[in-house]
Amino acid sequence: MMKMTDKAFAKKLFGAKYERLPRTLLIDIIVFWGLYIAGFQVQIASSVRVLMVSAFTAGVMWQALSSKDNAEELKAMLMLPFRHREFVFSYVAALGVYAILTKTGLLLAVLLAVSEWKMIEIIGIVLCMLHAVLLAAAVYSLRKYWYADILWTAIVVAAILLYGSRTWISLLLPANGLLAVLFLWRADGYAFYQWESKRSYAVRQKKRASLWRYFFRYLTCHKNYLFNTAVMWCVALVMPYFLKEIAGLSVVPIGFAVLSLNTPICILLSCDRDLEQAVRFLPGQKRRFCIPYCLFIFLCNMMADTIFLISWQTQNGGGTALMACGVVFFALQSAVLSVLLEWFYPIHDWKIESDLWHHPRKYVVPAVMLLLAGAASAWPLLLYAMLVLMAVETVVVLGICWK
Repeated sequence: MMKMTDKAFAKKLFGAKYERLPRTLLIDIIVFWGLYIAGFQVQIASSVRVLMVSAFTAGVMWQALSSKDNAEELKAMLMLPFRHREFVFSYVAALGVYAILTKTGLLLAVLLAVSEWKMIEIIGIVLCMLHAVLLAAAVYSLRKYWYADILWTAIVVAAILLYGSRTWISLLLPANGLLAVLFLWRADGYAFYQWESKRSYAVRQKKRASLWRYFFRYLTCHKNYLFNTAVMWCVALVMPYFLKEIAGLSVVPIGFAVLSLNTPICILLSCDRDLEQAVRFLPGQKRRFCIPYCLFIFLCNMMADTIFLISWQTQNGGGTALMACGVVFFALQSAVLSVLLEWFYPIHDWKIESDLWHHPRKYVVPAVMLLLAGAASAWPLLLYAMLVLMAVETVVVLGICWK
């Protein structure tokens, strides 16, 4: 029974013939070898490595567990007779292998290439990844006791920050992983299923009334999307301090470019196949959808950029009217590019929602914004030309969407 369950979940995540695994491993090897032969080296503390790998793996695991697309497969599996413990560990093992091999593997390839490692540290990182998978699964299965989950997670993070550089952390993490296994041992398959409430059903029934209502209820129905947006606001608050230490006032546009990396609000069509189908096939939807969607992303970007600018003025001073215009330019430019990218090049080849969050396409718009920010930092007068370009481009895009 357990072997059949493992195979069912593995084929869902890695493809019918596991074709995704060789491609992923090849990319990891190419990234590792490219960085290794470049000779680029960075000193990274052991505690930072442990926290980085643990947080990233746990985050990917949590996204996989909370994926709505994955929930449909889980619902179908739960309709069949199963043994609770075998089912739980098969499910956790499949998602854990997915998180480690397809996501954390790339991060680990970068870390291995740019820093020096000892064999004991590599063994410790492997233990960290396994511990992160078990901890995320256990916390998710106990999510109705959210206060205990927060306390448990905070204790683990504090222990890694305080004692991550010491060798006995390799004993602490397996001990905590064993505690997570005990909780999973008592869990059943239904602990991982997302029960649909009447409220969420009512929300979906009212989505059609207004696109703006849909956008905001889309965020309220996905708490992790709201959390990601809140994290971006926190980054906007603290980033002026670090940017001021680097190069001063000229790096302000770079801050605007970094804050355009808000993935959840830029994958609306990719993550909702039903919405994309309705928008594509109903008449006049290009204009009715793209313009409000662009304004929605623009407002989200403006919020983060405004927080950044206020924080910069409070901490460092020196704000100008040109910087305020830069807020509008970068917010609108990234919104327009995100909508065009989502309209013409939506992501279809994804298995669960975590693939969308970590798809390479997410870096296209921030990379373009970063190039523009670098140019604006080097030649401030270029920002005026960018503002003119923004006005012309906005008129053109709106004209295209109106047809």
